[in-house]
Amino acid sequence: MAELKTKVNEASVNKFLNSVADKQKREDSFVILELMKKITKYEPKMWGSSIVGFGSYHYKYESGREGDICLIGFSPRKQNLTIYIMSGFSKYADLMKKLGKHKTGKACLYINKLEDINMKVLEELITQSVKTLTNK
Repeated sequence: MAELKTKVNEASVNKFLNSVADKQKREDSFVILELMKKITKYEPKMWGSSIVGFGSYHYKYESGREGDICLIGFSPRKQNLTIYIMSGFSKYADLMKKLGKHKTGKACLYINKLEDINMKVLEELITQSVKTLTNK
């Protein structure tokens, strides 16, 4: 089985975020950074070369594949800001309706900029996802 590339490392989160070329994405990234720090009470760590993550949890799929990943994280991608909601979205239909302009993948929330969404709803979504994964 291939080794996971997305592992926690000691790279500088601030250096990574300050290297984001798009000014709006860079500024939004620092807002998300502070929001996730406040909610999780964890210090941010780089996961791989482009994901800022908080905390960690061990997962195991029915297929037998398993590993460790951050509880919550984000990445300022070229196309959009990607927020990793590791618990998925099926439990949060009501919140998702109130969030604002976004798209989703299995555990990825894609937004163009923070002004497109309701920040209180994002905060609740992150809080609920972390609670789901930590059973708190």
